[in-house]
Amino acid sequence: MEIMQVVGSLVCSYRVGGLDHMNLRVLENNKGKQLVAVDPVGASPGNWVFTASGSAARFACPDPTVQTDLTIGGIIDFWAPDG
Repeated sequence: MEIMQVVGSLVCSYRVGGLDHMNLRVLENNKGKQLVAVDPVGASPGNWVFTASGSAARFACPDPTVQTDLTIGGIIDFWAPDG
């Protein structure tokens, strides 16, 4: 798992059937790299979230047949990034 920040939403008119109707979010990791994740929890831009990646990402979705390798597992209510 990794902690990332939601920086925006991603809208796709066409997508593979394996993504169903999942919401997509653009996340930024601690190195500034942007990644796209499916969002079953309803995160908003600015939220800090924790993610599941790899094959575990599918099982973080309500439907484990969703084709993803990065899923938002939860919205962080409190976290002090500076320790």
